[in-house]
Amino acid sequence: MSENVCKGDHKGHLCVLVSEEKLEEVKELIREPKYICFNCGRAAKAAENLCNPMPLEE
Repeated sequence: MSENVCKGDHKGHLCVLVSEEKLEEVKELIREPKYICFNCGRAAKAAENLCNPMPLEE
């Protein structure tokens, strides 16, 4: 089983923004997603907004 690892500055990640109820900011970050978080399954258009991103398409 893979370990949940956070890559980069965690404060800009979707998991943090959702927990802080910054939903308007989250709405912009999840439009036209290109990456999915291998930890939580959230999707975002930029890898830097996810803890453990991987491309949706290769």
